[in-house]
Amino acid sequence: MKRIGWLLSLVLLLVMATACSTPGADSSGKGLKKVTLVLDWTPNTNHTGLYVAKAKGYFKQEGLDVDIIQPGQSGAEQMVASGRAQFGVSYQENVTEARTQGIPIVSIAAVIQHNTSGFASPANKNIKRPKDFEGKTYGGWGSPIEKQMITSLMEGDHADPNKVKIINTGNADFFSIVKRNVDFAWIYYGWTGIEAELRGMKLNIIYLTDYSKDLDYYTPVLITSEKEIKQDPQTVKAFMRAVSKGYQYAIDHPDDAASILSKAVPDLDPKLVKKSQEWLSPRYQADAPVWGHQKQEVWARYANWMKEHKLLKGNFDPSKAFTNQFLPQGGN
Repeated sequence: MKRIGWLLSLVLLLVMATACSTPGADSSGKGLKKVTLVLDWTPNTNHTGLYVAKAKGYFKQEGLDVDIIQPGQSGAEQMVASGRAQFGVSYQENVTEARTQGIPIVSIAAVIQHNTSGFASPANKNIKRPKDFEGKTYGGWGSPIEKQMITSLMEGDHADPNKVKIINTGNADFFSIVKRNVDFAWIYYGWTGIEAELRGMKLNIIYLTDYSKDLDYYTPVLITSEKEIKQDPQTVKAFMRAVSKGYQYAIDHPDDAASILSKAVPDLDPKLVKKSQEWLSPRYQADAPVWGHQKQEVWARYANWMKEHKLLKGNFDPSKAFTNQFLPQGGN
């Protein structure tokens, strides 16, 4: 969930974008087009469909040689916008902010239909509702959105957000910080929550969607650039056909998909991957007509929430922030 400082860096990278070229066909003679896909974070079950598409040969069937990389110092948004990667994994809030700044990245699929994140704390901290944040310390990555999320939830529970201490813990591990000076943090249940269960740690989790429909936004999403869509829509279509097959396979075969991810990323705990995949697979598509489908109302609601809380400057057109046109059965 590392996002701090990304937008400023992105603007600078866009200035240099004209110096970057899009990779062409594979020079090995296999006739495959090289494509770069940059993740949002270290590999986890949010990304399983991508690794399945690569391992099962779905990308190759579409004529693509896809290199899956981690973002390093540059986030996925920066790399996609500057042309250093054709596709990336991002979040609805990042895409929304970027587009108000004139940065033309577009969401082409919702990886998960509903927001599975929330504020988590060890059960012995006795934080069961937003009011219980009072007198506690929150550890995060320094984004204004975090503070406003906490404030909104607390005000709705007739609590005083000024009584929360917020500290920047950067990339520190959840399990490490809650053993030190932090009482609660923002996590995805499907990964960190599952890991807590495997560790025998009982958590209390305050899910954002339990308190506001506006906060049921898409996180994560797959992105590309307007330039890529305009100049090479066939590659975008081919990429999405393969990725859709990858996530559908993960939906239908969670155990095998988990094994594929574990083999591709051997540093991951296979027990965590398996249990996380079992929980997450039915949530990829959930109540959507097909995997990846996005609704304009979801984009509009969250943008309005951001504007209402002075987190968004500039004009935002939700209809241009996403598209379903590259989903095999999606439509708009």
